[in-house]
Amino acid sequence: MKESLPQQELTDSPQPVRAARRKFLSGAGAAAAGAATLGFPMISVAQSPISLRWQSTWPAKDIFHEYALDYAKLVNEMSGGRLKIDVLPSGSVVKAFDLLDAVSKGTLDGGHGVIAYWYGKNSALALWGSGPAFGMDPNMLLAWHDHGGGRALVQEIYQSLGIDVVSFLYGPMPTQPLGWFKKPIAKAKDLKGLKYRTVGLAVDIFTDMGVAVNALPGAEIVPAIDRGLLDAAEFNNASSDRLLGFPDVAKVCMLQSFHQCSEQFEILFNKKKYDSLPADLKSILSNAVSAASAEMSWKAVDRYSKDYFEMQEKQGVKFYKTPDSILRAQLESWDKVIEKKSAENPMFKKVLESQRNFARRAARWQNDTSVSYRMAYDHFFAKKG
Repeated sequence: MKESLPQQELTDSPQPVRAARRKFLSGAGAAAAGAATLGFPMISVAQSPISLRWQSTWPAKDIFHEYALDYAKLVNEMSGGRLKIDVLPSGSVVKAFDLLDAVSKGTLDGGHGVIAYWYGKNSALALWGSGPAFGMDPNMLLAWHDHGGGRALVQEIYQSLGIDVVSFLYGPMPTQPLGWFKKPIAKAKDLKGLKYRTVGLAVDIFTDMGVAVNALPGAEIVPAIDRGLLDAAEFNNASSDRLLGFPDVAKVCMLQSFHQCSEQFEILFNKKKYDSLPADLKSILSNAVSAASAEMSWKAVDRYSKDYFEMQEKQGVKFYKTPDSILRAQLESWDKVIEKKSAENPMFKKVLESQRNFARRAARWQNDTSVSYRMAYDHFFAKKG
């Protein structure tokens, strides 16, 4: 808006008004201009965005890396350009399994991965994803994490390890398949002796079932199968499995398993870097987690289902349901694993009991109230007669 000049008083002076006006502008005008300047709001000078250097634990073309980019895009847009997260793929700075340490030390400002990758530091961390989670699906496990005490337990574990990070869990993953095999698996005995890839506490489940387990990062799985170093493997979902090349080395995929049926992603920030940010930017980083979680779960439905159909129709992959006898064998092995780990690790027992108490009511509520979607699907799509 324009600053109005004070009106000149009319007097009996013989000096013409026009001349008086010239005098006012030449003398008092400078003061008026200064006052006008003070009346305007200050215009801030554009500042360079705060850059955060990130790395994911995923190959550049994997949909998981895309999820990391989606979160970064949300933050960059919500901050109005004040924050800029640059996401590098796995191996750009450190190996996938070294991400947590790199973020803690400040080598990276943040990263995107899964908490089960840090299983070797404390076995309790694998309870965020590995195992049947007392019958909770991945969204319910996130409910436990955010509202049932899980978040504080993660912080307690990281602090005990000297890990200086801020951790956010998000992105409920659909049930992961038993894995990719050369031929269908009909019973638990068929798994014995197989060289098989998995991670986290799933290693203990399959080891108890007589499987020879090798925990490899995602990018190394298919080459290992191709060279005969692995007989079978699991990774995560139809889109990632297809991109990694599983259909090129195996034509059988066994769906459904309890080894990792409730997993989620982890977003990490170096704590010193995070704490140095203004409160409103920290709020954006936190709230963007919830937005990205919803977007990830919706995108997964679309993309995974497309790749699931195309692998059947275009690549000759055969999908089979894992027999119930194998699923029950997994649960029996899980009983042994959690008993042993609880005796060895007090923190493991503490996390486990927290999950159990939450699941006792939450899983019962879900099972009692949820309708059978299979029944509705079969009504509309199953062949009649």
